[in-house]
Amino acid sequence: MAPGKPGKSTGASENPSVTLFREYLRIDTVHPKPDYDAAVQFLERVGTDLGLACQKVEVCQGHVVLILTWQGTNPRLRSILLNSHTDVVPVFEEHWTYPPFEAVKDSQGNIYARGAQDMKCVSIQYLEAIRRLKTEGKSFARTIHLTFVPDEEVGGHKGMEMFVQRPEFKALNVGFAMDEGLASPSDTFSVFYGERSPWCEYLCVHCPVLGSPGWIKVKCMGSPGHGSRFISNTAAEKMHKVINSFLAFRESEKQRLKSDSSLTLGDVTSLNMTMLEGGVSFNVVPSEMAAGFDIRIPPTVDLKAFEEQVTTWCRDAGEGVTCEFHQKCMDQHITSTEESDPWWKAFSGVCRDMKLQLKLEIFPAATDSRYIRAAGHPAIGFSPMNRTPVLLHDHNEFLNEQVFLRGIEIYARLLTALASVPPLPSEG
Repeated sequence: MAPGKPGKSTGASENPSVTLFREYLRIDTVHPKPDYDAAVQFLERVGTDLGLACQKVEVCQGHVVLILTWQGTNPRLRSILLNSHTDVVPVFEEHWTYPPFEAVKDSQGNIYARGAQDMKCVSIQYLEAIRRLKTEGKSFARTIHLTFVPDEEVGGHKGMEMFVQRPEFKALNVGFAMDEGLASPSDTFSVFYGERSPWCEYLCVHCPVLGSPGWIKVKCMGSPGHGSRFISNTAAEKMHKVINSFLAFRESEKQRLKSDSSLTLGDVTSLNMTMLEGGVSFNVVPSEMAAGFDIRIPPTVDLKAFEEQVTTWCRDAGEGVTCEFHQKCMDQHITSTEESDPWWKAFSGVCRDMKLQLKLEIFPAATDSRYIRAAGHPAIGFSPMNRTPVLLHDHNEFLNEQVFLRGIEIYARLLTALASVPPLPSEG
């Protein structure tokens, strides 16, 4: 699906669901200043048109969660939650074939825009699946809620993380949730039942005489001096040992992934040095250095033991080597994919009937699903985009319109099954 000439098919000649998708893509919700108001107004308009109840919850100033609700015939049963986020990551327009917020469709039906895969497609697919089911006169025992949350791309701290603590979330009475997944370049569809814990570390090397680093920005301190001398106890020497330990572990995990074809990226711990700071002049040995590491840990790893390993690496580098965590997610909840589980049975049953080949994985990065699971609710990450290159956060992000439309059909079938799951023992 290589780029072709921009298509001009809109309006009556274009599927209305595709037109709506492209309209949403044109709303600029890019960080650092996403237009959340415009996105919420657009989605609220669509929800009202579908006859869905609308509720807005401001979790903090300027950060609103929109809830659209299709009431079930038995509201006492636990509900189905369809979550998506409204924000998108920044772009480097000079690397794009088409402007990233014009939602250009080429002659092959590829729609180019930031958010085409991550994850404005899913938001509209949810809505259009419900439109299809309501048009067919369907109704279900279980209530279906759609939540559109802010700030997922910057950690969800002013979005889902705060929302799950609110009484409005608890009132949703969630039984099972779906959230974003990833595209798949093969025939298979990726399904994510858990995700790696994100740890972001700043490593600090310091001389006790010079004091401890600040909490917000961790510094690496050592003995300074002239660049012509062999200064002892420098920050760089200690940092060198620490970096070697971290990168040796990185290489071992990289080789483990490479040597075992049954493993995916989500099954191993990824580690990358993402920041290195220090120095004021070529001829001055710096008095402080800092290094930052991004670490993503699968739920199969003992987090306490891993933290002890990190501490050992720092201790082995010498006195005055410390580390602090900018972010350390300790949640390791996973969602059952056993056929005895009623939610998974409903989900997988639809996929079998539609002959969708599933690949079960641990999500390699982090999504808002982690907050939903931590709140005690099973959640699956699923974006029905197979035969599609993974382009989230990449230049020239696109989704083909036929893949998009097929996703609506898949969601319509999934919602029918999930919202019809019989009452569970815990529901009386």
